[in-house]
Amino acid sequence: MHKILVIVAHPDDEVLGCGATIAKYTNDGNIAQVVFLADGHGSRDAVTEDREFSAIEASNILGCNAPIFLKFPDNKLDSIPLLEIVKQIEVVVNNFQPDIIFTHYFGDLNIDHRITHRAVMTACRPQPGFCVREIYSFEVLSATHWQSISMGNAFNPNYFVDISNFLDRKARALQSYKKEIRGFPHSRSYETINYLEKLRGSLVGISSAEAFQIERIIK
Repeated sequence: MHKILVIVAHPDDEVLGCGATIAKYTNDGNIAQVVFLADGHGSRDAVTEDREFSAIEASNILGCNAPIFLKFPDNKLDSIPLLEIVKQIEVVVNNFQPDIIFTHYFGDLNIDHRITHRAVMTACRPQPGFCVREIYSFEVLSATHWQSISMGNAFNPNYFVDISNFLDRKARALQSYKKEIRGFPHSRSYETINYLEKLRGSLVGISSAEAFQIERIIK
């Protein structure tokens, strides 16, 4: 049995990045939990509470444990000492003892995504006897693909998960965040999400996939 920890900046990132993969893991009897670093909004208000409710609902649909909210301010993770974020992630990792972690790609346009990646990699630096054996980064529409090509940080997936049997679970989880979905041709539309799943699948000869970049695998 695997224990999967998904560490993301905001509610809905987990479903967009690896929602069907989470569902596939939990369907096979593995344990999964999602950690949200920021609240997705800049203040503690009714909108934030609504986002947390949506995140809890999405976790239930995907078969995860109750999510953890670290409640750092949205779009301001770069204003917080990295060590402070790292220490909180370390607490979660030490308590949950995951062997697999999914998180943001380091080259995303969104600053909170980039800080999340750095904090995760720092918290999970290799140590003798450390529980984490695999780390993967995922893409998030309207964040990964909007980065300037001059930065040289193009997402280059080298690990693909067949999600053909879990598209419905991902779609239902996305419904929890329906207020965040935009109309086509916005990249964060249901149509574009579906197109990306088919594109990633076609790259490896299957109907639908979620794609990842391997950060570390220890066998």
